[in-house]
Amino acid sequence: MNTSLLYSKLSALPENLKKEVNDFIDSLTAKSKKASSQNGRVAKFGSGKGMFTMRKGFDEPLEDFKDYMPE
Repeated sequence: MNTSLLYSKLSALPENLKKEVNDFIDSLTAKSKKASSQNGRVAKFGSGKGMFTMRKGFDEPLEDFKDYMPE
């Protein structure tokens, strides 16, 4: 991204919108710091495989909700 183009666009904004841009940049910076504070580890798809098992009958209706179920 061209920094000088961003600067010229920012310069053209009124003061109230410049404050909004500043707040948005602060939120992006905080988000970036949070992401990098995870020790550089990124969860990969399937990394939790085998950690959880579903009990038999998991999909069966609960007795507590039988009054609300259609017959």
